[in-house]
Amino acid sequence: MNEQNEKSNRNVMMRYAGLATTWMVSLAAAVYIGYELDKWLKWGFPLFIILSPIVMLAGLFWQLFKEFGNNKK
Repeated sequence: MNEQNEKSNRNVMMRYAGLATTWMVSLAAAVYIGYELDKWLKWGFPLFIILSPIVMLAGLFWQLFKEFGNNKK
């Protein structure tokens, strides 16, 4: 029983570690894409460097809600 509990805890930890990694990489990519768009458009105000992470966060929260919001198994 104890071994089964350890495997379950390890699986949960790996799931959350993967989720955290996905969030960090996605937000870093959104900031980079926003930076490159602002540089390409040569705007004085960093509009896309602000908007792209916000849009990415909305998508990530939607994904989080989809994954953890429906626990009917």
